[in-house]
Amino acid sequence: MATSANQLITEIKQGHISPVYLLTGDENHYIDIVSDYFENQFIQPDVRDFDQTVVYGSDTDMATVVGMAARFPMMSSHHLVLVKEAQNIDDRQWGLLESYLSHPATSSVLVLVYRHKKLDKRKSVYKAIAKTGTVFEANKLYDNQLPTFIKTEVKAHGHTIDDHTATIIADAIGNDLGKIANELSKVFPLLKPGEAVTPQLVEQQIGISKDYNAFELQKAIGRRDALMCNRIVNHFAANPSKNPLPPLLALLYGYFVKVMVYHQLDDKASAAKELGCPPSFVADYATAARNYSLSKLASCIGYLHQTDLRSKGVGKANDVTDGELLKELVFKIIH
Repeated sequence: MATSANQLITEIKQGHISPVYLLTGDENHYIDIVSDYFENQFIQPDVRDFDQTVVYGSDTDMATVVGMAARFPMMSSHHLVLVKEAQNIDDRQWGLLESYLSHPATSSVLVLVYRHKKLDKRKSVYKAIAKTGTVFEANKLYDNQLPTFIKTEVKAHGHTIDDHTATIIADAIGNDLGKIANELSKVFPLLKPGEAVTPQLVEQQIGISKDYNAFELQKAIGRRDALMCNRIVNHFAANPSKNPLPPLLALLYGYFVKVMVYHQLDDKASAAKELGCPPSFVADYATAARNYSLSKLASCIGYLHQTDLRSKGVGKANDVTDGELLKELVFKIIH
């Protein structure tokens, strides 16, 4: 099982080609990378009409798919059958694929793009695919992995980005790798090879403020900087559609938990590893730990819980906006 989309594509380019590929998981971005490679690069453009077939699971059945996979190529070394939305093929028909895989055509490549759910690993057809071919399972990244993804994406395009800027983008966009990649693509054409993606460029091209964002609010709370907190919170309240409350509450919850962990570390030198953050961020957690006792941090987490309930309508007056809830929350935290 390949560990990354790029690794899988590299293996294919090196000639390590399986008769069947199952692309599955809940992270569409990585599935799209591999699927797009097969559709647009695996077979040469001038012979795709002869040796490439693309179908959708809702428009076909497994008997037809197996029949296409059994064909010999006409003008290429392989005949490609790409089945998009393969999860829409009736589950009762997948036994036909298992029979085909007992003696697959060595000159055909069958690619099954199975989205939004996973093929049951206990089923014999899954085991047959794994034994005869390649299973690529793309899973969602955790939020703390997003800055690393951004840095990798930027590096792949020949540029650099620091931890601070990567975190601003991750916090603003959230766990949608396709959207992150799309937003970064707006920045790359403006850079010369080797140039850095800066907060100023992110603000200009992506629309994420370098000063008024969730990451800066987190830092201001850690410093108990009331003036900066008020500026950011007022900005959020004035732009509620761009700064929804639920993800911000989740971010602050994770932040306070990490400050609590830092408080209790015997070896502060290992903080970056224990907190799962870049070493450059440790100073911010140290500052927050000096400003907030463990009991105060516990109270802050309680405030977050109360605000979350009120934002969902529990004990909230109809005329109270999320912006006003946020102002009240931050006031309680820093005072």
